[in-house]
Amino acid sequence: MADATTEGSGPLRRLLRYAAPHRGTIRWAVAWSILNKLFDLAPPVLIGAAIDVVVEKDDSLIARLGVEGTMAQLGVLAVATVLIWALESVFEYLLKVRWRNLAQTIQHELRLDVYSHVQGLELAYFEDRSTGGLMAVLNDDINQLERFLDEGANDILQVLTTVVAVGAVFFGLAPLLALWAFLPVPLVLWGSFLFQRRIAPRYASVRERVAWLNGQLANNLGGVATIKSFTAEDHEVERIRQASDDYRSSNREAIRLSSAFSPLIRMAIVIGFTATLVYGGYLTEQGALAVGSYGVLVFLTQRLLWPLTRLGQTFDLYQRAMASTRRALDLLATEPAFDDGTEALKAVEGEVVLDGVGFAYTPGHPVLGGIDLTMPAGKTTAIVGSTGSGKSTLIKLLLRFYDPTEGVVRIDGHDLRDLRLSDLRSAIGLVSQDVFLFHGTVRENIAYGTFDASDEAIREAATIAEAHEFIESLPQGYDTVVGERGQKLSGGQRQRLSIARAVLKDPPILILDEATSAVDNETEAAIQRSLARIAEGRTTIVIAHRLSTVRHAHAIHVLEAGKVAESGTHEELLASGGIYHSLWSVQTGEAASAAE
Repeated sequence: MADATTEGSGPLRRLLRYAAPHRGTIRWAVAWSILNKLFDLAPPVLIGAAIDVVVEKDDSLIARLGVEGTMAQLGVLAVATVLIWALESVFEYLLKVRWRNLAQTIQHELRLDVYSHVQGLELAYFEDRSTGGLMAVLNDDINQLERFLDEGANDILQVLTTVVAVGAVFFGLAPLLALWAFLPVPLVLWGSFLFQRRIAPRYASVRERVAWLNGQLANNLGGVATIKSFTAEDHEVERIRQASDDYRSSNREAIRLSSAFSPLIRMAIVIGFTATLVYGGYLTEQGALAVGSYGVLVFLTQRLLWPLTRLGQTFDLYQRAMASTRRALDLLATEPAFDDGTEALKAVEGEVVLDGVGFAYTPGHPVLGGIDLTMPAGKTTAIVGSTGSGKSTLIKLLLRFYDPTEGVVRIDGHDLRDLRLSDLRSAIGLVSQDVFLFHGTVRENIAYGTFDASDEAIREAATIAEAHEFIESLPQGYDTVVGERGQKLSGGQRQRLSIARAVLKDPPILILDEATSAVDNETEAAIQRSLARIAEGRTTIVIAHRLSTVRHAHAIHVLEAGKVAESGTHEELLASGGIYHSLWSVQTGEAASAAE
């Protein structure tokens, strides 16, 4: 789609730039709206012509066009009426089809563009924002735009068409009367623009409040088990009540202002209608205005002024849509913190090198500093350390969720910042302690990321992960739906599916991030057997708290306060009597025995 940047410009201008590929559709939609309104305005002219025929008979306007006899003239009007109503109906159908399809298309494309763009943003962006807030933009805000394009755009066009068309008739038939009839229009327009300026910030506040409310709801639904375990239901209901009440209060201010618009405009409009009725009647009585023309002008005054009372609703819809559009396009204009690389990564051997790597989430508060590590291709390297030592941060750097603030991370000699992200992450398989399963079948979750995998390959991967047996025992086997985040499965079952997913991907580099930290001993033993098999012949990086899971690694590096404190094999580190020895003693009970 078109560019959506330039945050300083108005949301409507930015929306039009974004919708530039649909200019042809927009032009047709505008044309059908205008034609529909022109034919909609024709019946008052026909009524005036009918009055003219009945009153003037053979001196009527139609008679002067060559149609003789009252009934013949009325017959012409009848045919014209049928034709006009038919064309009005045709154009109404066309405009609705065009505007509604345009609304659906732009809504669809904007949602996909924003979602695609958001997925390309760095992990830090998501850590600083609530899921519910992003959902409010992707769903509710974009729906507000769809509602405006579906109805409001056509309403504005038809009001403008009415003003121009009726104005032309008025000034053609009775210029002085036209001045009186149009007297309220400047007041209406001034009031409309004043209304826009005053209500715009209120709707911006409404959108912020609803985003906060959605964030709270999403957070609570995700943590419902915790809420229940702490019997905090009443507390959370009160928090949602407060957030919802803030949203209601913001809406109340907007509602109060928008509700006052139509009654005030209606009182201004009555001036124009009364002027046409009284002054037009006077001109007709004096013979300065034909009876038929007087009828046309009275009816057209109503057609001119009455739609203006709906401007309040239309501008209300417009301001809601523009507040939402600004939020969606601002999100689309958000620049990633770092650029994708351009270099392809082919024939990966799997050597990983960290050269003087340092990193800080917040400037001045380093998490890692001066890390020098070499993880040989095809070998198993373990990273251990106490909580907060920087182990998980190291994984985020390897996956390039973040870039190091100093130093370089390399794979096979390539700086990660030079590589295409898709190539980098395709070369790495991650088995994390926080397993995420999607709401779908077991088969779909194993094949996630390897979407074209055959059933045979999926079953083989599940067998290697020691998951096949429990999958077969499920009600529908591989077609069993696991529920949101895999809630229908146990922690060990979810972990085995995660391992099967990594096996199926068959990456040259495998990262195991506390892969057995949340399972029982029996399940851990089964998972360790699976991991030992899939680690063969590939670079394996194991992040572990349980030292028993890494004792057979080719090299073990101990992190302490963001630095490499010790390195060696299991036996070498035990013999050194350092940090690793102390951790091993605590975990195996040797320290407790010595204390006794």
